[in-house]
Amino acid sequence: MNRRTLLPALAGVAVAVLVLAGCGDSTPAEAGAAPAKSSPAAGAGSSATAAPAPALKPGEVRVTGQVDKPSTLTLASLRGLPQTSVEVEYTSAKGPQKHTYQGVPLHDVLKDAQPRFDASKKNGQLRGIVAATGAGDYRAVFAWAELDPGFAKSQVLLAVAEDGKPFDDAAGPRLVVPQDTKGGRYVSELNQLWVGTVDATVDGAGGASGAGH
Repeated sequence: MNRRTLLPALAGVAVAVLVLAGCGDSTPAEAGAAPAKSSPAAGAGSSATAAPAPALKPGEVRVTGQVDKPSTLTLASLRGLPQTSVEVEYTSAKGPQKHTYQGVPLHDVLKDAQPRFDASKKNGQLRGIVAATGAGDYRAVFAWAELDPGFAKSQVLLAVAEDGKPFDDAAGPRLVVPQDTKGGRYVSELNQLWVGTVDATVDGAGGASGAGH
């Protein structure tokens, strides 16, 4: 083959190589394009289902957690329920305290929320816990049996008044724990009552790792 015939042949080979290279490059780009388009749509669908809870107004208490009937309480709504009175003595940062409180048994309020305790477990309610949150993200935790008159003699109250003086509506109720000798669980300006069980924590990853010891 002489020089005149060799050059056109080489040019044809080069064009063929370029065409094949271009076809090879387009395949990964097209494969990657489909997931890129579908991902934002999936994300938008999942975020649309998670609506934030409405902000609480001053004095409101949200009852939430593993309950069938979550609700929002106020001092006005609590005053409309049957009242109980307790005399308590405890120590606090301000020294010894002695007061008479009026209010509603906490157990009655939470029972109305219908906690989802496992009825297939013997005394399934004994797995229950209640977290009470107040001003400044102050929080105290109770076992359900501490609140249930079927198990405990004490009666924890959602107090609406102290020594005959009603609490201000904007401050909300105060948790009163007659069996406590210190006032740490007397949660003031209560804003949330969360009801749940310890099962997820005990039987989850933490429980599995602890079982090996």
